[in-house]
Amino acid sequence: MKLRERLGLSESSQRRATRLMELVLVGVFFVGVYELDPGVTVNAGLALLVTQLPPVLEREYDIPMDPALTLWITAAVFIHAIGVVGLPGSRLGFYTTLWWYDHLTHALSASVVAAAGYVTVRAIDRHSDDIYLPPAFTFVFILLITIAFGVLWEVIEFTVGQVSAAFGSVRGFSQHGLGDTMLDLVFDTIGAVIVATWGTAYLSDVVGAVTERLEREGSR
Repeated sequence: MKLRERLGLSESSQRRATRLMELVLVGVFFVGVYELDPGVTVNAGLALLVTQLPPVLEREYDIPMDPALTLWITAAVFIHAIGVVGLPGSRLGFYTTLWWYDHLTHALSASVVAAAGYVTVRAIDRHSDDIYLPPAFTFVFILLITIAFGVLWEVIEFTVGQVSAAFGSVRGFSQHGLGDTMLDLVFDTIGAVIVATWGTAYLSDVVGAVTERLEREGSR
């Protein structure tokens, strides 16, 4: 039984939750613009762009994105963007006030990256008879691509944090030295391990659709 079935979440409830988070992100974006806060604006803007990926993939590429997958992706970017803002009226975000918040967002965001890597490698494996990717290789590949993205994200965090500080904002990303960065990468790895271990149960429809599209493109 899938997690959403265990929790008793209907498809309509998942869609409503997704739309609500998107509306909140729009509000956060305009708050950032109004306050001339680059940290809030950039994060909310990027989050909104990511939330538009599922409908684009479904509409333009016939990739099935059921409400649970869409909610998963939206929740990952929503929690991250809200972490920069924090509570209304506060000048400090959750990244600064809650020690565990950064680890939560890294694990959740890494799971989305790992899911994309899982779908890609499984679709390629199923599409080509000349390519065989053993399960152990797939597992390691997902870990490596997720960790690589995690390293890139740490660079982005540092850059946005420095820009925010230059504008006098205290809501930028918070980095607290090498130990904090290493913990972020550990939680990135945890998210990747979860997807690499249980991805088949949740991503098989997407893998099948991507494989079919590769076959159609290859037959042209």
